Amino acid sequence: MTRLELEHAIRASCDVAGDDEVYVFGSQAILGQYPDAPESLRQSAEADIAPVKAIDMVDRIDGNLGELSAFHSTFGFYVHGVPIDTAVLPTGWEERAIEVRNENTRNYTGWCVEAHDLAVSKLAAFRDKDRKIARHVSGGGGRVLCA
Repeated sequence: MTRLELEHAIRASCDVAGDDEVYVFGSQAILGQYPDAPESLRQSAEADIAPVKAIDMVDRIDGNLGELSAFHSTFGFYVHGVPIDTAVLPTGWEERAIEVRNENTRNYTGWCVEAHDLAVSKLAAFRDKDRKIARHVSGGGGRVLCA
């Protein structure tokens, strides 16, 4: 996924949910803080997104923009509409979230989990793919993104 695709995902999710803000909390949240993140961190074709206010719309986002949807077929990436409380995030993550808001998001806001918080979340999940992302984000993957 690219930063432009993430911005498109934010815009589409807000449109579907009827909300003007969403949380981005999966691996592609890294693109909020690091728009030019290394390709090794941009492997996923999926953005995990939850509306901030219209929390009951996650299934609608998933149905309209999710895996194997017409959106996925058309654009080559998809949005996994999922409640924010499915992620294990450290206390205060909301205050550290990175705002993505511009003309490409149609001035909707995507609150992307900050890199350190993303690493914590990935370590909490502790799947092989999550450990690899956490290792890379924290500097163990060759290029240090954050100290």
